[in-house]
Amino acid sequence: MSKPSAPGLGVASGTRPTRRSLLAGAAGFLAAPAVLTGRARADTTLTVTCWGGDYRAGIDRIFAQPFTKETGIAVRLVDNADLARMKAQVQTGRVEWDVFDSVGPQITAGAKEGLWEEVDGKIVDRSDLTAPGGPSYVGTYLFAGGIAYDPKRFPEGKYPVTFKDFWNVDGFPGRRGLRTRVSENLEIALLADGVAPKDLYPLDVERAFRLLDQIKPAVKKWIETTPQSLSLVTTNEIDFSYTYMSRVRPAQLAGSSVSLSTQQTLNSLEYLAVAKGSRNREAAFRYIAFCLRPDRQAAFGEMLFFSPNSRKGFEASTPAARQYMPDMASPKNAILNDDWWADRYTPLQKRFTEWLLV
Repeated sequence: MSKPSAPGLGVASGTRPTRRSLLAGAAGFLAAPAVLTGRARADTTLTVTCWGGDYRAGIDRIFAQPFTKETGIAVRLVDNADLARMKAQVQTGRVEWDVFDSVGPQITAGAKEGLWEEVDGKIVDRSDLTAPGGPSYVGTYLFAGGIAYDPKRFPEGKYPVTFKDFWNVDGFPGRRGLRTRVSENLEIALLADGVAPKDLYPLDVERAFRLLDQIKPAVKKWIETTPQSLSLVTTNEIDFSYTYMSRVRPAQLAGSSVSLSTQQTLNSLEYLAVAKGSRNREAAFRYIAFCLRPDRQAAFGEMLFFSPNSRKGFEASTPAARQYMPDMASPKNAILNDDWWADRYTPLQKRFTEWLLV
């Protein structure tokens, strides 16, 4: 896999901190008492949505536990970044989730619907970020999605390496797995039909649904949870699955026979937002600020192969980790347009869910 040179995810200007210096700085910071207002100290438990599996383990190890150690504020992780549930909480005034961790289409749609607090600029410093996000949400990292397979079951030439191959069920027979989330599915369908990544937006929705009609008989699992997007391959319940490098690489390191084709990937930004009406607003923004620190960004990228949104964090990443981070240099790869999804995610997700039931 080629070394990433994503636009805006490159080297920061000015001082070039080393990974060692950043980690040393972090250690000193962790040892110092946090300065919090009386309200934040009273917030004893912060609830943050999550995505399960290795992702949850990474969030807990890199962000949640060190944040608690530094501030005394406990973090409860819940594996359910469901926008509809988040909306219901905000609209009823019964907010249970303080920080919503999710993909761009959900975050921007939530912003349009007024689900998030405005970002507190006195707490959250975005000057080091490549993609700072919007008035009510903050970009955290970039991730890559591709096609996973078991190399023991499918030798070279027998597995799909592009989305066009994934749609070619005669050339590459096997049980497919796709997510139940409309975003990403529309994009990879159009890429499979030959749309150039640079020409993806505005998405031709009708064409994408026609292409999904074609692949539907070969999809044996519509995958609800992110960990399943890989575990179904490793347990031989499906053969080819759309999933993420952040799931595949840790599984490889743990000894699983699984691989991810990166000849064509769909790359996306993840974001954090604070639910409107959160009783722990200040603590929530302090958690976000903590997650954006270069040392945390670099450590998270090292563990799960996300590309840090912090320029200094990216600089501090090792070459060994960078080789598995999203490659934005390849013209075959695409990136989700979160702005396009902002007005369209909710109605298209409803249409997609109804389509799944037919």
